[in-house]
Amino acid sequence: MKIMVITSSPNRDGLTAACGNAARSGIEAAGAEAVIVDLNKMNISSCHACNSGWGPCLDNHNCQIEDDFQGLHMIMAGMDGFVFVSPVYWGDISESARVYFDRLRRCEAWKKDSSLADKPFIAVAAAGGSGNGVASTLTNVERLLIHLKADRLDFIGITKKNRAYKLDTVEEASKAMVAYIKGR
Repeated sequence: MKIMVITSSPNRDGLTAACGNAARSGIEAAGAEAVIVDLNKMNISSCHACNSGWGPCLDNHNCQIEDDFQGLHMIMAGMDGFVFVSPVYWGDISESARVYFDRLRRCEAWKKDSSLADKPFIAVAAAGGSGNGVASTLTNVERLLIHLKADRLDFIGITKKNRAYKLDTVEEASKAMVAYIKGR
């Protein structure tokens, strides 16, 4: 079983990275393989809204922009579940996550047999600054996951104030995801 942990922060030692590490620990402790993806290390450009708004993403469910998106999109199809961790920027997910997930949504939302449909996701919003914006970030991620037809397993908000026990929550939620998938 493979669970992908997707992080999207340029800060390699920050709260988002700590959440990704906690998710990996939980996944591995439960006996699954953790596949780590750092969107900030990838070359993924923004959607071009091709052909008056829709390119081949609408009918062929792939993007015609040539970059790292296509490879990651294909790898995601082979995963059993996902933990998505984003820092909170202006009450929303990071720019690297926005760029990737905007394109993913266009390729998967109208697909009858989406490769992400019914796969469990845990969403983590990591607010390392003021702690503001966690709820709006998770609301936006929920909307995205609805479009992707994902199984929304958990939404976890974490700040500097609750870091100590919420890192444990991320780890335990990741373990629980593995058990949930095994029990299906």
